[in-house]
Amino acid sequence: MRAVLLPLAIVASLGAQSPAAPDPFSGLRFLTGEWAGEGDGKPGASSGGALFRFELDGKVMVRRSLADIPAVNGRPASHHEDLMTVFEESGQLRALYVDNEGHVIRYLVSVRPDGATFTSEPAPGPRFRLTYLKKPDSLVTLRFEIAPPGKPEAFATYIEATTHRVK
Repeated sequence: MRAVLLPLAIVASLGAQSPAAPDPFSGLRFLTGEWAGEGDGKPGASSGGALFRFELDGKVMVRRSLADIPAVNGRPASHHEDLMTVFEESGQLRALYVDNEGHVIRYLVSVRPDGATFTSEPAPGPRFRLTYLKKPDSLVTLRFEIAPPGKPEAFATYIEATTHRVK
């Protein structure tokens, strides 16, 4: 009897599912979808949008965004596009940002009940912080801040926008 029960116990344990690992992206899922918005800041008033989606079997969140900034005060109109990938590495959410202006920013990501903050890793030069805050009625506030070299915590708002979910 014992010889029969042992193999059954082994087979049963192989079939048992281990507890699901916590979802590292749970605090970012509110961003999934297509967003449109308007904002203002040092480059001037702008309009644009972003698309957040998951790729690679849900292991990477991808953001594609664009902004159009009209000509103002002698500055020509400009078009901005960027791509950001968010991934988990060694238990920490991180992001890699690249854009059509040649910028590359590596972020550490922290989530909180009302949103998420992307803070650039310490490096020579300025630091950057991108914050998304959940608002009622499918709105999200986006704030992009810059801290000057030598003052890594002296963040000042560069762009602030309110976005609304399109899809």
